[in-house]
Amino acid sequence: MDITGKIKLINDTKEYGSNGFRKRELVVTTEEQYPQDLLVEFIQDKCDILNSYKVGESVKVDINLRGREWESPQGEIKYFNSIQGWRIEKLSSQETDANIPPVPPAEAFEPADDVNDNEPDDLPF
Repeated sequence: MDITGKIKLINDTKEYGSNGFRKRELVVTTEEQYPQDLLVEFIQDKCDILNSYKVGESVKVDINLRGREWESPQGEIKYFNSIQGWRIEKLSSQETDANIPPVPPAEAFEPADDVNDNEPDDLPF
């Protein structure tokens, strides 16, 4: 699975416990009719791949959905979901605006010099 959108936030890497577990969080705002701010976690060696990215860039993030069950000391069962990123790539402006074709500059057009006014106009409008 993947998510595309603009980077809204990149947190610093945090270390947990004495075992060296590392986690870094990224927030991506999707670009759809109803934009969503999605928190994506990068863990262990994947934390470092965010070093070359900055807020405002359009990206595609490859993700895995993770779910787990947790039981409280009182015996109550709860379920948690997380989104884990494992790859990220920058998108060009053309890829993010895929529905809008690029417009060539006016200088790219030349006037037609082989127009014959005696030819019938067969255009439907």
